[in-house]
Amino acid sequence: MNPPDLPPPTLRLRIDAQALASNWRALDRLSGSGEAGAAVKANAYGIGVANVVPVLREAGARRFFVAHWSEVPALLDHAPASEIAVLHGPISPEDAAFAKATGVKPVLNSLHQVRLWLTAGGGLCDLMIDTGINRLGLPVAELGDGDIARLEIDTLMSHLASADENAAQNRQQLDLFASVAREIPARRRSLANSAGIALGLDYAFDLTRPGVALYGGIPRSELSGTIAQVAFPQAAVLQLRNLLPGDSVGYNALFTADEPIRAATVSLGYADGYLRAWTGRGELRRGDAVLPVLGRVSMDMIVVDASAAPDLREGDWLDLPYSLPEAAASSGLSQYELLTLLGRRFHTD
Repeated sequence: MNPPDLPPPTLRLRIDAQALASNWRALDRLSGSGEAGAAVKANAYGIGVANVVPVLREAGARRFFVAHWSEVPALLDHAPASEIAVLHGPISPEDAAFAKATGVKPVLNSLHQVRLWLTAGGGLCDLMIDTGINRLGLPVAELGDGDIARLEIDTLMSHLASADENAAQNRQQLDLFASVAREIPARRRSLANSAGIALGLDYAFDLTRPGVALYGGIPRSELSGTIAQVAFPQAAVLQLRNLLPGDSVGYNALFTADEPIRAATVSLGYADGYLRAWTGRGELRRGDAVLPVLGRVSMDMIVVDASAAPDLREGDWLDLPYSLPEAAASSGLSQYELLTLLGRRFHTD
């Protein structure tokens, strides 16, 4: 017996595809003579690879970056292997064999990874150089190793540590990367992430790797007015009730009514990425009406003061304000966290 069709969801995520395409085109334009790729790791920052990659390819993007090998199959449904690079690189012979079998490029980050790749037969790869972030990347002191000269490097890259700030480290990393790039043969060079693009053309080189800005994040003020919101979450009302003075709401009774309140229980909680950081500071919207969160955020539910929306009914939809810079300022979460935490229960059309 086949199961019946699922009823309508109580969480949905509207994605503005035009804004997504416009963001990529703007970042590509700001990359000058270089081209903009796209970081689509973490399921395209929570927006969904299937929703994002076809739009970006239609806009002109041809280079996509994921972190894990496990992210490759979903991306191969929407982009050819030649356009895909895996940032974490191979740490085992199985990783290298997978790269060879699929045709995706490994990003090599250490001499161990370099040798794994050469042992597997080598071929086109990317090479990450550490210029100061001290995460992944080959230390500059090891670039003289003879195995480096055996590599067929497509993109020589590094990663900025403080591009969202006006830090001296930005110029230090730029100068070091430029010096290394003069010594290591590669088809192209890449340094700038989203914030790095906003630092100016000196940082663009041949390829930029925007991530959060594609999806509506604004890591530097220079991008304000250029980057548009992409993700618009909504949640349905499960129940309405009238609170009397003295009634408390939610776990640990953090909120107690001091006047009559029309309250709505909403299908949204920390399992959906709406963390307890929003307790006492979050709000939903019904048109122009603001509905503050009452009490503690639960796993699957929040309660809001719906007094400003007297026409609200069970089953109606409420908007979650998700302009990323504003939501980050309100919640204390980063713009990156706000996107990547969005749960799988959100339905996208």
